[in-house]
Amino acid sequence: MSTADVGVTRAVWAHKWRTWNDSFAGLWRGSLRFRTLAATLALTSLAIIITCVVMALAIQGNLWESRKGQVLEDAHRAVNAAQATFLSAEVRGDRTAVHALIRSVSSDLEAVSSSDMIAVLRTDDTPSAIAPPGFYTGPLTDDMISPALRRLVSSTPDRQWWQSMGVPDAAGAQHPAIIVGQQIMVPEAGAYELYIVYDLADTEATLQQVQKILWAAGIVLVAIIAGIAWFALRSVVSPVTQAAETSARFAAGDLTVRLPVQGEDELATLARSFNAMADSIEAQIKELGELSLVQQRFVSDVSHELRTPLTTIRLAADMLNDQRDTFDATTARTAELLFAQVQRFDTMLADLLEISRYDAGSVQLEQEPTSLAQLAEDMVEQLQPLAEQHATELRLLAPGGHTPVDMDPRRVRRILRNLIGNAIEHGEGHPVVITVDSNPHAVAVGVRDFGLGMRAEDSQRVFDRFWRADPSRKRTIGGTGLGLSIAQGDARLHGGVLSVWSELGVGTHFVLTLPRGTDYVTGPSPIAVEPVEALADIGEATEPITVLYRDAQRSYTQAEGEQ
Repeated sequence: MSTADVGVTRAVWAHKWRTWNDSFAGLWRGSLRFRTLAATLALTSLAIIITCVVMALAIQGNLWESRKGQVLEDAHRAVNAAQATFLSAEVRGDRTAVHALIRSVSSDLEAVSSSDMIAVLRTDDTPSAIAPPGFYTGPLTDDMISPALRRLVSSTPDRQWWQSMGVPDAAGAQHPAIIVGQQIMVPEAGAYELYIVYDLADTEATLQQVQKILWAAGIVLVAIIAGIAWFALRSVVSPVTQAAETSARFAAGDLTVRLPVQGEDELATLARSFNAMADSIEAQIKELGELSLVQQRFVSDVSHELRTPLTTIRLAADMLNDQRDTFDATTARTAELLFAQVQRFDTMLADLLEISRYDAGSVQLEQEPTSLAQLAEDMVEQLQPLAEQHATELRLLAPGGHTPVDMDPRRVRRILRNLIGNAIEHGEGHPVVITVDSNPHAVAVGVRDFGLGMRAEDSQRVFDRFWRADPSRKRTIGGTGLGLSIAQGDARLHGGVLSVWSELGVGTHFVLTLPRGTDYVTGPSPIAVEPVEALADIGEATEPITVLYRDAQRSYTQAEGEQ
């Protein structure tokens, strides 16, 4: 495998690991049942592992001590029997008789000690005419007896010594064993060392079998606990999940949904409490809904009823305002104020009627293919005199949005008029930048000023009816406090979104996003709500009070002053 292939393989495994890790983390955070079950299994498994290890070690220790005691007792009995045989024999200085006696005792030892690995070694290495050399039986060899054990046996005639060791089997595998050594006295031949090796393969097999049973029992116990935990969690979590789903449906507007009440336990108490709360909230919502309908009907009826007298008052105000040159100064000023306030009252009534239509759900769109860039250009031209009164420069940048899109041009113009008018009023004389752009699924227009801006909590309430960020500020263009609320309603009626970003000392940015060929905006807006360009950067991209209009078929520039 080449280095490149190795790198690709590592990258694939790293990606899989991150995916699995993210999936596990998401499941851990999002599922109470999985989190509880995983914690229960982990802690239970840890407890069972510790218990099994402790039990295995205890059994191993007890089994070893028991087997060692049996071996030492058996070896002691065999040595005593051999020593008794030696002491009762008469060899009369015959080397052959001594040798035959030792061989005979070795055969007896195999029967008495239940071991076929026996070694009889002469303690004194001095040559003797009567004492035969040592010999071995079975697979026992000289290198299996450690020098340390031989020194202890040879130096202490009356003590029994033992040592653990390993003996090979026919396949070459090592098995645990115990070698026991002790001195015996052979008549006329002197001291000999007797070593008996006890193979503990059967003990090892027993221990392994016990350990397998322990681990199997531990695994079965973990599985049983997992089943019990799953059943217990299901009986507890399922009602909680049902309560969460019911709460979500209730929050989504289904006020008739309720939790089933079963039994008299804590979950049943929770269900009864939830149902009682839902009944109370449903009753209050219905009462508030009825009050809201009454309020909406009252506002609509009053607005309609005020239309007739207002029309008469407006005609009279128009006549007085037209003839104010013939009045004295005080009366002329009164006529001007009356005319201005009647106009404002007329605008407020129109806004109230529009709001009542939104509340009643009776607003209808009159859509037609319209270029958003052309609408923005028209509104910039219409509001140019207002901008001049506030010493504000209007800058239009339209890299997109020229292709016609189905919309209600009257309502979109109203949105743009409101946004640009507010930007002029609150822009503190700084330039106002109108940006139009588009992408495959939406068109958008952004209106940005560089005035005082708003706090974050004020930005969240900017679309509330009759709400003002600074009530002490004077309205210079006769606003009613309903413009942004109506603009948001117009945007939603198109399936679009009207968003706002603002920061104290930096300015405010409104972005209207309308869908292209769909009922709702399904992707990101072509214009970011939070702007990234500074005023100096925008100044390099636009000219003061200049309209830039560009599409694939024509390039058009309208400078300030051209009509």
